[in-house]
This record gives sequence, structure tokens and C-alpha cells, in this order.
Amino acid sequence: MHLAEKAGLWTAERQAAAREAERRIQAGELTIVRLSFADQHGILRGKTLVAGEIAAAMKNGVGFTTTMLLKDTSHRTVFPVWTPGGGFGMKELEGAADVMMLPDPGTFRVLPWAPHTGWMLCDILYADGRPMPLSTRHILRQSLAALAEQGFDLVTGLEVEFHLFKLEKTHLATDDGGPSGEPPAVSLLNQGYQYLTELRHDEMDPILEILRGNIADLVLPLRSIEVEFGPSQVEFTFRTAPGLESADTMMLFRSAVKQVAQRHGYHATFMCRPKLPNVMSSGWHLHQSLKDRKTHANAFVNANEPLSATGMHYMAGLLDHARAAAAFSTPTLNGYKRYRPFSLAPDRAVWGRDNRGVMVRVLGGPGDPATHLENRVGEPAANPYLYMASQIVSGLDGLKRKLDPGPSADTPYETKAPALPRSLGEALEALRGDQVLRDGFGDFFVDYYLKLKQAEIDRFNSEVSDWEQREYFSLF
Repeated sequence: MHLAEKAGLWTAERQAAAREAERRIQAGELTIVRLSFADQHGILRGKTLVAGEIAAAMKNGVGFTTTMLLKDTSHRTVFPVWTPGGGFGMKELEGAADVMMLPDPGTFRVLPWAPHTGWMLCDILYADGRPMPLSTRHILRQSLAALAEQGFDLVTGLEVEFHLFKLEKTHLATDDGGPSGEPPAVSLLNQGYQYLTELRHDEMDPILEILRGNIADLVLPLRSIEVEFGPSQVEFTFRTAPGLESADTMMLFRSAVKQVAQRHGYHATFMCRPKLPNVMSSGWHLHQSLKDRKTHANAFVNANEPLSATGMHYMAGLLDHARAAAAFSTPTLNGYKRYRPFSLAPDRAVWGRDNRGVMVRVLGGPGDPATHLENRVGEPAANPYLYMASQIVSGLDGLKRKLDPGPSADTPYETKAPALPRSLGEALEALRGDQVLRDGFGDFFVDYYLKLKQAEIDRFNSEVSDWEQREYFSLF
């Protein structure tokens, strides 16, 4: 019995997808296929196989070291894997042991910027077929299953801001070979602050059209391309899709943008607020609704009100757990620089009708089949599987307890409401004590995540900042 059978995944549908992937590999004369998985930070990692090995890999998987799941954002392994229990009471982590990545043939693509290359997203499993509990794609699948038990499916749309610069110089001297190397030198593609002007878009059109063409060839559901408010800032939006499919889209989109940009002499970054003069923060607004599994109707629609009772309870859950869920929607230290009043970004857990200062915006109206919520809390660097799972877990609690979100906030930066965390450390502390998110993600995963992100904070706190140097070097 091969790995896909052990995992209970070798369904007729998956077998058909595997045959189609094999056919396309052979018909396209591909030489290699990249097998990628989403790590804990939402970064694609994996291995490249020659095309002739893929048929076996789709059944048997490919091994990789568990340390790939134990690294912080500097690629340093946080857990002492050589100790008994792998530093986390888990025998499977000892000695940097292997786990398996099993390609999902339904995600097969040919990479248009590297047309000799196929690509597949992988699930992470143990060799006996059990899902690896640190797999973030598995976490989202579990959350979607819990939502389905309550009679709903998650539908999401992506609205993603990021920065796109001209690459002036990479730092690749031998001294730059450390884990966190010197970032590249860049210049702007436009001066910014002329929001949605056609001239600014045309300045960026050469690279935007290259990106659009590659995204279209990947068959990702791109909807619009906009020049944002800040210099060299753009926004791409995507049509709605089921939760897992939408998260997979985000993974491939970010990776594709960075790879294509780099090949053409540009630098794309999904960092929330780069340390460059005059730049604006970037957000990831997650549009979401629930589909009733029996009627297939939008469960947020009400004939007489802007939002149904189901939608109100779900939204109340998002607000109630916003401080703890921020650890997943805004997982970097940098992302908390965005939560500022009067900035088109939220600073507290409030909702409103078509108001861009709130955390959750209600869009649509009575009887509108497109009625949905827009959560404006996230940063574009978030792991999409964890971000979406946090929404499901929070929203489900609102449904189960029939929570009330309170009145709409017409003055979102003055309304009394819980403040969003001002730092990653504050968000982690809120997550530590949130029993609903602990139950939804599992104590094991939450404790692992807390340790992983705390290591990032500890490294940051040990560094002497530019501010400290300016403030104290001459004064004392």
C-alpha cells in the first residue's frame, strides 16, 4: 500500500487528476517538476524532481527533514531537535527526522516563466499516512471540516496590497551569506500619492502586464490590478473561491510575483511596511461569506437587513477573538506598524457598513446575493491557511454562542472597543489565553506557534536598533 492509499487520499478523483498531470507533463515535454509545501510562515519550500519520477512521487511522496517546520523567519531552527522528543515532546522530530510531502495533483501547473517546469503543492504526512499536525494546510482543512459540520462552507475573496520596486543592486558578496542578508537596493516605479490615476498605472504597466500574463497562465482567478496610494504600491484582487482553493491561490500568487519580478529586474515585497521614505503600509483584506451546504445560498443574505443573523453572529466572533487571531492575521513584528488611527487601517475591533476605518466592513445590502464581510485586519505576509483558519474558528464561536457584534461604528477611531494588539508580543499573549482558538487549532499547534514566534521576538530584542544608536550614542 503506497502513501496516498495509507492516507485515504487515493480517491477516484485524485487518481484522475494524477493521470491528467502525467499527461500534461509528457505532452508539454517538461524536464522537471517542483514539489512545494507551505511552511509555517507561508513560504514555499520543497524539492525538484525530474519529470520521470513524478508518477511515483504522487503515490509515495518525497521525504524532507522536519526541521523545515521548526524554523523562524531567519531560517534558524528554533527547537533543539537533538534532544529527546525533538525539543517539543514529539519523538517524530528527534534527530531532524524525515516526514513526507505528498503532491496534490489537483494543483498541477506549468510555470509560465519557466516553461520547462511543472509545479505541484504538497500535503505533509508521516510515512504511515497520518497528517503532520504542524502542517498549516492541514490546520485549515480541519477548520473547514468543523465548519461543514455546522452546515456551512467558507467562501473568500482576496484583496492584496504589496510593493513593487526596480531592483538596483543585490548584495551577494561573500560577507552577505548569513541567514538574514542585506536586503537589495531598490528605486521607485512611481512617486505615489496619485491614487488610481491612469498615468501612474501606465508608469508601472510594463511589469504589471508581465505579472498579469503569468498569473493568467497559472489560471489564478485574477479580477483587478490597481495602483495604490503609496509610491510603488499596487493591489491585486481575486474572484471568490472555496476556502482551501483561495488559500492555495494566495500561496502561488505571492511566490509567482516574487519570482517573475526578480527575473525581470524588479523586487516585489509583501512586507507590510518597508523601511523606505514615504511608503505606505500594505494590507490583506479578506472578503468572506458562508455558503449554506443544503441550499447553496449565501448564508449572510437577509431580505430586509444588511446582514443576516448568521452573518451578525459570525462577525461578532471575529471581533471577539480579534486580539488573539491577530497572531495569525498579522504574524510579523513589522505588521503592527500598520494599526494606526485615521490611516485606512483598523486600530480596534469594530464593524461598520461600508466604512474603511473599521476592522470588519459589511458589504452588500438587503437581498443582495453578494453580501459579505471584509476583514481589513491582515497583512499580506500572513500564512493564508492560518489566517483563514483563525476566521473560521472565531466565526464558529460567534455562531455557537449567538454573539452580538453591537452597533455599527460610525466613528471607528473613537468608538469604545478592544484595541488591536500594538505588537506581536501582545498578540501572542492574547493567543496564549484564548481557549477557543486553542481548541480550534489544538494546544499542541498553538504552543508550537507561540514558541516559534517568540524566538523571532527574542532575536529582534537582542539587536541594537538604529533608534538606540541615534538616541544614546552621543547623549551618554
